[in-house]
Amino acid sequence: MSSNTPPSFLSRIAIAIGSFFAILGNGRLAADVTRLRAGEALAADVAPREIRVEVPVEKIIEVRVEVPVETIVEKTVELRVEVPTDTAALQLLGLLQREARFVDFIQEDVAPYTDAEIGAAARVVHAGCRKVLGEHFTIAPVRPETEGARITLPAGFDAAAVRLTGHVVGQAPFTGTLGHRGWQVTQVQLPLLTDPQAAKVLAQAEVEL
Repeated sequence: MSSNTPPSFLSRIAIAIGSFFAILGNGRLAADVTRLRAGEALAADVAPREIRVEVPVEKIIEVRVEVPVETIVEKTVELRVEVPTDTAALQLLGLLQREARFVDFIQEDVAPYTDAEIGAAARVVHAGCRKVLGEHFTIAPVRPETEGARITLPAGFDAAAVRLTGHVVGQAPFTGTLGHRGWQVTQVQLPLLTDPQAAKVLAQAEVEL
């Protein structure tokens, strides 16, 4: 029997009896039967309706993004080796001792010697000291004027480079006579040390075999 063919009389009796007890025990089924008896159509008998749903379409927008490109710059860094102050001072004493016997000359008691003997030794020390200064230091005058010239020091002059002597009163500007041009070091070229502790030895002891 197909789904559209009505059941026979006997079948309807069986359905009625079964439905009677089913309606008594199932309230939801009783409600459905009530709606059917009131003329409400079955879901299978209702013609399907076309439902149109508008679905938003995502819009693709092309965006241009500029990404900065890192520029690689090569930079040359000058490596400067800072020598501790005490080590540099010991280096200088060592150089003066090696070239001019400076420490030997200062440590010597010159009282027993004549002026001529001291003068002869001083020439050797002077030549050696001058050599050390010329090789390892660049020295220039503090003031460019000649000694004995009249100069004027303006307000705010470098008091560390110029020392006032004589009768100093009032405030700058000061006008006076240049008694000494002064000296300043513009460059230092001391040898690099592999062992800073070795700089404490100004002169090695000598042992003759």
